[in-house]
Amino acid sequence: MSLRSVPRAPRLVSVIGNSPGVGKSTLASALADGLAREGSSVDHFEEADILTRPAFAPVVAEFGDGDGAVRPATLVAATREYVRQSREAGVEWLVTDALVPFLPSLVAWGHDERALEGVLEELVAALEPLEVVLVWVRDDPAVALRRAVAREGAAWERWYVDKLAAAPGTSHVHDLASAADQLRAETELTGRLLARTPWQIVPVDVATLDAEAACSYVRRQLPV
Repeated sequence: MSLRSVPRAPRLVSVIGNSPGVGKSTLASALADGLAREGSSVDHFEEADILTRPAFAPVVAEFGDGDGAVRPATLVAATREYVRQSREAGVEWLVTDALVPFLPSLVAWGHDERALEGVLEELVAALEPLEVVLVWVRDDPAVALRRAVAREGAAWERWYVDKLAAAPGTSHVHDLASAADQLRAETELTGRLLARTPWQIVPVDVATLDAEAACSYVRRQLPV
């Protein structure tokens, strides 16, 4: 087989946010739609899709077994299987919303920085040979959370605070202000951890870019 006949591995664009309300889902959708309009085959993995994707069935099963948590090894294995299925399907672009590298969930489940670094090392290996671009959408968490509450309503605020308070790694959260403090700490942690990976990191500051400008900026950073 000639080298020219070997299909290129998919390219992964993982869109994550440092807080609810930063617009990561809007950005992920815009990127996926734009790549599809250009003629590329795109798999847009939306946040809720983790419940229905076959590769992540073990993750859903483990989360629902009563503990409300998932072992890092299960997340890594599911990611590896997702990559395998995507390569087999011949997809050119994988655009994921709040998937890799799972840091907010792992923090909530009580994993410390050293453990998270080990998980990231395993994820780097699981994603090979994909080109990985991690789009990190950021804003002041206090501002972003107020935006999320305005969009979703007061019931969402109570649900979000209660969710954090119930998890071992974020049990100190008791209101929106302490949630914002937790997200600021996670932002610093995420920055340290991502700097240790070989992935291309594209920070997006939504305090200075509107949705259209953010999409255009990110699109220019993607590999050709």
